[in-house]
Amino acid sequence: MATTLALYVHDMDPFAFGPIRWYGLSYALGFLIAFMIIKQIVHAGNSPLKPALAGDLVFAMVIGILLGGRLGYAVLYKPSLFIEFRAGFPFWDLFAIHEGGMSSHGGFVGIVVAALCFARRHKLDMLHVLDLVSFPIPLGLCLGRIANFINGELYGRACAETFALAVKFPQEMFVWSSDKINALLLTLPAQATTTALQSGPVSWIIRKIQSGDQQVINAVSPFLTPRHPSQLYQAFLEGLCVFLVLMIAWIRPQKPGVIFGICCAAYSLARIAVEFFRQPDEHIAHLEYSFLKITRGQWLSGLLLLAGVTVWIIGARKNAGTISGWRPQH
Repeated sequence: MATTLALYVHDMDPFAFGPIRWYGLSYALGFLIAFMIIKQIVHAGNSPLKPALAGDLVFAMVIGILLGGRLGYAVLYKPSLFIEFRAGFPFWDLFAIHEGGMSSHGGFVGIVVAALCFARRHKLDMLHVLDLVSFPIPLGLCLGRIANFINGELYGRACAETFALAVKFPQEMFVWSSDKINALLLTLPAQATTTALQSGPVSWIIRKIQSGDQQVINAVSPFLTPRHPSQLYQAFLEGLCVFLVLMIAWIRPQKPGVIFGICCAAYSLARIAVEFFRQPDEHIAHLEYSFLKITRGQWLSGLLLLAGVTVWIIGARKNAGTISGWRPQH
């Protein structure tokens, strides 16, 4: 049974329908869930946030996450996005968010800035606003990681072919040498090889796999590396598990800042763990484990962990009343 599962070649289409990608839908659904959760918290407890402002807060979250996530990815992982342009829409590669390339750590920074600006504008406790925006974040992360899996991006490190959850991602061909691509093309029918060379071999092969062409799938599969589906590990650990922790923590009223601190700490620990299974981006792979055998994601998560614990302690010691969470107060 394990061997059968390990032979799965990732064949999911990143487009849900027409030009609409699952990646974009995951963000839209995540923001909708955030709106519903924040509305629930406001109605259930004694939050000073007015229900009419819940939508404005979520809009601030949208701006913060998109700007912070994209800029964070460009600064931390791919600075070339600042200087790469294209002839068609969106013209500047930095704006091509629909193609993926978002930093969760950058998103955290962006949402903190957005929350602090919102709190200052509406004269609200900044730590409480951070609690509100952080509570639904794990569910958004979960949806985003599932979209990463559908896209076949941010895949995991190599694993044994007999591992029950192993997946072969054809997207790895984008970093193959030309010799390996040519060796693969020799296994395809001559007519197919000619068509592939005319339209770009890797993109053509991936499109054929996504369309269910079994002949191409069978030809490509022996060349692909069995890998951990680390995107799904992240969806479970960074998403569902962290959200469960926050739900348990906010069953009882908490002082402002505690939930945000717990969110940062729990996410950081989950990310540090899953980095052992995640394949580094090709353009920074040579930098991974370059110092103390710690990846860039683990370094960033360590800093976020320290920041989260600091805010947690500050919030817990602050001379302020507690604020109820998601459960209705009677």
